[in-house]
Amino acid sequence: MRTSIAALMLAAGAVAVGAGTASAASLVSAKKLEINVDETKTEAERKALWEKIGGWCAIKDWHPAVAACDESKEGDATFRTLTLKDGGKIKEKLVDTGTTSYRYEIIESPLPVKNYEAQFSVTPDDDDLDEINVSWSATYDPADGKEDKEARKVIDGIFKDGIESIKAKFVAKK
Repeated sequence: MRTSIAALMLAAGAVAVGAGTASAASLVSAKKLEINVDETKTEAERKALWEKIGGWCAIKDWHPAVAACDESKEGDATFRTLTLKDGGKIKEKLVDTGTTSYRYEIIESPLPVKNYEAQFSVTPDDDDLDEINVSWSATYDPADGKEDKEARKVIDGIFKDGIESIKAKFVAKK
């Protein structure tokens, strides 16, 4: 059950639509995985890893709490609905995409957060030419009636479980 809640939080990496708050989110969570690669193949390795983990619904293939992901369109907007292994559902909106990144926000979720916006990316390391980074980060506020500590614990757990799963499934053992 804890893993499912973590998965929901992980997927919910965006700003809640209609939250109506003008202030910046008060909490930040982030998790990064550094992967050593052949320096002459850094860009190819980055793109290859993104092909495995970076699709909008690829989260179902690597996050242990996600049972299914369904993509949908509403006008020009793209959404995904994550069904967690415990039956919970999270609806997220794709906000922006890059070559090996995307930003999203949570629209509906049982997670103890609001104003949630997240980014998931695979980037070259900024100081090591033989490394690439998988990064997942989010800004958010605790949901009404929830404590900062509870919100942070859930989101941190989702990120930790997801990054550890990527490492176990897609990073070659050396």
